[in-house]
Amino acid sequence: MQNNNHSSHQSAKKNVLPKRIILVRHGESEGNLDTSAYSKIPDYKISLTEEGRAQARLAGSHLRDLISGNRTRSTLREIGKSFSKKRVIGVREECRIREQDFGNFQVEERMKVKGDEGKVREVLYRFPEGESAADVFDRVSSFLESLWRDIDFNRLYKDPCQDLNLIIISHGLASRVFLMKWFKWMVEQFERLNNPGNCEYRIVELGQGGEYSLAMNHTDEEMLEWGLSPDMIQDQKWRITGKKADWNDHSTWYLRSFFDE
Repeated sequence: MQNNNHSSHQSAKKNVLPKRIILVRHGESEGNLDTSAYSKIPDYKISLTEEGRAQARLAGSHLRDLISGNRTRSTLREIGKSFSKKRVIGVREECRIREQDFGNFQVEERMKVKGDEGKVREVLYRFPEGESAADVFDRVSSFLESLWRDIDFNRLYKDPCQDLNLIIISHGLASRVFLMKWFKWMVEQFERLNNPGNCEYRIVELGQGGEYSLAMNHTDEEMLEWGLSPDMIQDQKWRITGKKADWNDHSTWYLRSFFDE
């Protein structure tokens, strides 16, 4: 999606970085209300509730204001109603950011494991006949590599006078894993993170120095609520104006994990 506030005219030959990447968790689904739905209905066929559709419409309205000034697909439709077709340059369905596979939900004991908050947070815990967060990380990493190729070859490029905004509608774990990969967070940092609520979003915006940051659109209080540590929040603030070349000098919190003072 694009907006009309971009002041500088960029050459078509220059690779155009997205102004914002917005991660949205899908709206409330039937499975969120009743986990037994997963034992009766294939995951991809579980639909949004009426509340979930309302959440998606509201999120779309908020995102429209920001940019102007089956669950994920249904969420996309409702969010998309807030934008004119002229402002949408493309839509793509991407299976690599699908929901984590929790295994065979027809076995009641396995459904109980899904509700175990400790196991859900563990990166390496693999659900029987399902996936671990590390498995999802591999898929999301592959998706990100494809995304960067599209950016490098300007496949997402359309109008040099408009900002490029990417909206990725996915699931809670996939969104957290995306941020982990994007910001190079460690396992311990990832396991701190809380799942976003239905239709909550995280806005990653390009800063002045070429780094992306959550702190341009989200407060310290919000990021603390999401599970970011004070060091992680400080890093997000640095990224607003920081440059890649200075990252090692700034990120002593990261280096401390591997080297002595």
